[in-house]
Amino acid sequence: MRYRKIGTNPQRQREVSALALGAMQFGTVIEEERAFAVLDRFVAAGGTFIDTANNYAFWVNGTQGGESETVLGRWRRSRGVTDEVVIATKLGGRPKVPGFDFMRPEGLSPEVIRESSARSRERLGVDRLDLLYAHGDFMDVPQRDVAEAFAGLVAEGSVAMLGASNHWSWRLERMRAIAEAADLPGYEVLQYHHTYLRPRGDVPGRRSKDGDQGLFSAELITYLRDRPELTLVAYTPLLSGAYVREDRPLGELHDHAGTKARLAALHEVVRQTGATANQVVLSWLMGGDLPIIPLVGASSVEQLDESLEAVELDLTAEQRELMDAAH
Repeated sequence: MRYRKIGTNPQRQREVSALALGAMQFGTVIEEERAFAVLDRFVAAGGTFIDTANNYAFWVNGTQGGESETVLGRWRRSRGVTDEVVIATKLGGRPKVPGFDFMRPEGLSPEVIRESSARSRERLGVDRLDLLYAHGDFMDVPQRDVAEAFAGLVAEGSVAMLGASNHWSWRLERMRAIAEAADLPGYEVLQYHHTYLRPRGDVPGRRSKDGDQGLFSAELITYLRDRPELTLVAYTPLLSGAYVREDRPLGELHDHAGTKARLAALHEVVRQTGATANQVVLSWLMGGDLPIIPLVGASSVEQLDESLEAVELDLTAEQRELMDAAH
């Protein structure tokens, strides 16, 4: 395993594995026994970075979420896991009532931030959350109130590090500027959907007809180049199997002329390396000039092993140039 540091504050920085494991389906689609096996294998391979959220996975059984955090808490206690594993969670996207309603989340009011973070600590069985994300952006709450509420959690010691997932770039920068001006802890880790194929920016998102605020855009690329102290965690980097499975079509998001050229370059590097397309994509993400940690899901130990092997795959400068230049 390889490792990298996350966090901008020397007192709160943590070293984590270069590959993160997503626990979204643990406790729902993936039953506890199988989830434990995947978690055990990840840790045995040196993995130390696990991701969840307080709303995972409410859409499976029509709940309010919390199943993933609960399973992770039981796994931690049964294995005696303590500070050696960093568990990140998120709040803001939990539905207000049980059901399948994506459009009425809890949001980011100060009351929600305090209450939901406390419930996450209970489910995970920890006194302090290693990394807590704002799970989306909500314009009905003043950003100063959000910054102060998160900062309060850091000040009292119940949260170590803050992050943001699925924010418009201008809102992200405004939020960080507000925190900086008030000498409050700001977002240090960012989580967006990012992969090798480039997405279209004109496809409406789940919560906005103007686009999907969860996509890692060209604008965010320039933002990270200007803020190299920040870390990007890239979710769904393998497009739910679409790189390697014919029964998983790419869909509207990647329906444009550039996809064909990018796939051709990817398959050429697959041919040269003998690795799988998934492994080449993960290696491309981990080895670039931007600090990126891919977040992978796995429903079995075998699936996880394929991703773990990508950590040791180093693309040559020529292979990376071939992939970067395709458009």
